[in-house]
Amino acid sequence: MTDRIVGCILLAIAIAYGITAGDYEARFGDPLGPAALPMMLAVPAALLSLALILKPDPDPAWVTGRPMLRQLAALVLLLGYAQFLETLGFLLATFIAVTLLGKLLRSTWLLSAASGAVMSVVLFVLFDQLLGLPLPLLPEFMG
Repeated sequence: MTDRIVGCILLAIAIAYGITAGDYEARFGDPLGPAALPMMLAVPAALLSLALILKPDPDPAWVTGRPMLRQLAALVLLLGYAQFLETLGFLLATFIAVTLLGKLLRSTWLLSAASGAVMSVVLFVLFDQLLGLPLPLLPEFMG
C-alpha cells in the first residue's frame, strides 16, 4: 500500500512539474526552449510513479537506523546546496556538496574532495560554457 501512496504523490508532483515547465520563458536563445529539460524529467518521473502504482512491492521494507539518517542528511545537503548556490557561487557550492555527498557514501576525505573539485569544474564548463546557462561563478561577497 505504501508504494501506491508514494506513487500517487510522485505522479501528482511529476504532473504539476510538467505543467509548470510549460510556462518557462528564457531571455537567452535556447533552441529547444527552457521547458525541454523539465519535460524530459517529468515524463520518466510520471512513468516510474505509474509503475509504483500498478506494480507495488508486495512486502516493502522501510529503511531505518544509519541508512535512514544518511538519506535524510543527503536530502538536507541537497536542499542546502540549492539554497546557497547563488550565495556561495557554483564552484564553491558544488565542491562542498559533492565532497560531503562523497563522505555520506563512505568515501575518504581525499577522494571526496578530489571528486568535488573535478565535478565542480566539469559541470561549470558543461552548463555555463557549452550549454550557455549562466551560473554564478564566485561567491556574492567576491563579485
